[in-house]
Amino acid sequence: MKRTIQKIAFFFELRSFGVSTWFANKLGVRVTKVRLFFIYASFIGLGSPLILYLIMAFILENKHIFKFQRKAKTIWEL
Repeated sequence: MKRTIQKIAFFFELRSFGVSTWFANKLGVRVTKVRLFFIYASFIGLGSPLILYLIMAFILENKHIFKFQRKAKTIWEL
């Protein structure tokens, strides 16, 4: 039973798009806290945070499209 649960958890960790990890790194908190937030918020918000999660996953998967061009620094700005 425990092995089956570990396989299921591993499957979802591989395919979770890294949204929770990315968001946790940006906020400076543990990944488990972010995952629990999405789970609890999904129950309270009737699934609406899942839409936010999927939008964030789409942006992370296609971030090469959404990259903003930064202005090149001149020698005086270094």
